[in-house]
Amino acid sequence: MARAQHSLFDEGDVALRPAICVRGLKTAFGSHVVHENLDLTVWPGEILALVGGSGTGKTVLLRQMIGLAQPAAGQVEVLGVPAHGGTPAQRRSLARRQGMLFQAGALFSALTVFDNVALPLRELRTIPEDLVCEVVMTRLALVGLGASDAAKMPADLSGGMIKRVALARALSLDPELLFLDEPTAGLDPQRSDEFVDLVRSLHRQLGFTVVMVTHDLDTLVELATRVAVLADKRVIVCDELSEVVRVDHPFIRTFFLGPRGQRALGDLAPKERTAYGKP
Repeated sequence: MARAQHSLFDEGDVALRPAICVRGLKTAFGSHVVHENLDLTVWPGEILALVGGSGTGKTVLLRQMIGLAQPAAGQVEVLGVPAHGGTPAQRRSLARRQGMLFQAGALFSALTVFDNVALPLRELRTIPEDLVCEVVMTRLALVGLGASDAAKMPADLSGGMIKRVALARALSLDPELLFLDEPTAGLDPQRSDEFVDLVRSLHRQLGFTVVMVTHDLDTLVELATRVAVLADKRVIVCDELSEVVRVDHPFIRTFFLGPRGQRALGDLAPKERTAYGKP
């Protein structure tokens, strides 16, 4: 069902407001322009996948949404607050409402699993240590890890466990928004499927909004409720996957309708799988 459109910083019904609203965004590195007049809306509760070819600025856009990178122009509003600028109190409040899972996990190698997950809680300087311990163990349990894992060091963890610890840390402050950068990169097919199942289960259980960058078609098909395709320095389409594959664009034909795409999209209706004459 189509949603009512709201302008940036709209003060209307909060229930209908976007979780993220990007308008007129420009990203440039010197004379090299990556994004130009890019618009994107993310709705509360959805899982939005960002896809695009190499150099289209997917991770840069993710970092701009979370406030870790500054666009050259345009506006990014996250949960009703400007992602850039604003008061220090607004920025701190916004940071506590979102979590980030980096591609390689980005765990601190000198900290135990427990201390990595506890770090965002301790940085608040307002939570007593006994409550920190309770929250950390709860988050570890959410991602399928137990008390015996809490004392381990990152060097002792498998790739799948690193992802789970990083996810537990991203969820430590009970965020409304979760950002995932290539969440299944580096995992074998079984661990990838397990991690996708975990994210789906937590999304259903906790109700947060997800924005993820992924090259993995199986992850995209299994998780995404909508797909935003970055090409030509902008978002060329943002819709359900069954509609995205209908768009006649070179990247979409190559990425979604080639042999790998056809295998991943096997559960779509035949009329959608055979778009553009593909068998």
